[in-house]
Amino acid sequence: MLTRFRNLLKKYCKLSSDFPVVVFFSVFFLGIIFWGAFNTAMEVTNTESFCISCHEMKDTVYQEYKETIHFSNRTGVKASCPDCHVPRDWGHKVLRKISASNELFHKLIGSIDTKEKFENKRLELAEDVWKVMRSTDSRECRNCHSFDDMNVRKQKKNSRLAHERGIKKGLTCMDCHMGIAHHIAKNFDKDLTLHNRFKRENRPCADCHKGMQQAEW
Repeated sequence: MLTRFRNLLKKYCKLSSDFPVVVFFSVFFLGIIFWGAFNTAMEVTNTESFCISCHEMKDTVYQEYKETIHFSNRTGVKASCPDCHVPRDWGHKVLRKISASNELFHKLIGSIDTKEKFENKRLELAEDVWKVMRSTDSRECRNCHSFDDMNVRKQKKNSRLAHERGIKKGLTCMDCHMGIAHHIAKNFDKDLTLHNRFKRENRPCADCHKGMQQAEW
């Protein structure tokens, strides 16, 4: 294999020496074709229709997402699957696509090909997403919801109090909005680890249990 590679390299060097202009433009145009094909593939796999092309997503989390304000609202401003789960900048987007190859593997072996299997893994899948979002300070959320541009004085009392405290304590979106677009797993925090941590941090129940009255701080 190594010998064959060396022979090909020698042929390429000789061809470059004999026909430098032809080789240069050939490599140049091949590079354009490759780059175009690569970016086209990136964009095709970065659409909502692609995300729900497998029944594992379409029959579960997509149905939940359709019930939320991110899918349909009075202004018509929609946040689709890629808006929340794929970074916008090119470098982080490529890394996300590479990590997504693991999802293709699990598609092949049928890890969540039934609703029962999906529900059994729902918490594990959700925690993986929450972990990534916390590590990036909820980067994708902040593409639309930035503390710097947020006028908390125009918000309802509960939201204002929660966001003021979040800004003061340096919280990220995923510290409160874990179930913003999809259902929370039934066995979520079964061992009360999160609840006990919130108690130590003196976090009010209303941070997660929507509809409860926020306390003044």
